[in-house]
Amino acid sequence: MASGADLFLSSFNRIEKYLRDALDNPRNMGFSEMVRRLAKSQKGTVRKAEDDLLQMAQLRNAIVHEKIGENFVIAEPNQWVVERIQAIEKELLQPDRVVPKFAKKVTGFEKDLPLTELLKTVAQKRYSQFPLYDKGQFLGLITLRILGYWFAKESQTGTLDLAGRTAAELLHADGKRANYCFVSPDTPISEVEELFQKNTFLEAVLITKNQDPNGNLLGIIRPRDIFNEESVEDR
Repeated sequence: MASGADLFLSSFNRIEKYLRDALDNPRNMGFSEMVRRLAKSQKGTVRKAEDDLLQMAQLRNAIVHEKIGENFVIAEPNQWVVERIQAIEKELLQPDRVVPKFAKKVTGFEKDLPLTELLKTVAQKRYSQFPLYDKGQFLGLITLRILGYWFAKESQTGTLDLAGRTAAELLHADGKRANYCFVSPDTPISEVEELFQKNTFLEAVLITKNQDPNGNLLGIIRPRDIFNEESVEDR
């Protein structure tokens, strides 16, 4: 049975190879420097695990370079450290992808959809995101926040008549930057988490083949899907 040190070193070596490959095999660069460089430039796991990886580099040096004898090391990693480095290794080498976890049927809507029909869909199906298209060309994403802002703004002019009003009028209603982005099915979930953390305007991440905005929607991810927020909405 492998010891804790053996298990730790095995994972450490595989992580080191991953870092080296990610940096195109730099010469004369140690583990800690590779971690620091990738943490500055790479999305996801390396950045989140930077502190742990730097501490583990010190532990690895103690195990390898400070042996008292062939079968005796000064530093023996405990179970938490072994499990932690194995978890980091899995996230780096075998990350969970957005598909299949977030794969689902997502309905798209045409820009000339009457607002009365959109509101009926909200009430009956409890949808909260409406990807809007013009004959297959993606135009934007309408959300309940945008819908509420539009109603608040329009109501200032007096009685609001919805006759003849269409979903296209809601696009960019609040004047803010895009509230969506596209990713491909093989995108690591950790990268999507970072997208939401970096962009406070981001309300949904849309999944399409090859990250094509005009491609078929394979799924949609909201912040609460990533961060386990409670909601009564179904999508």
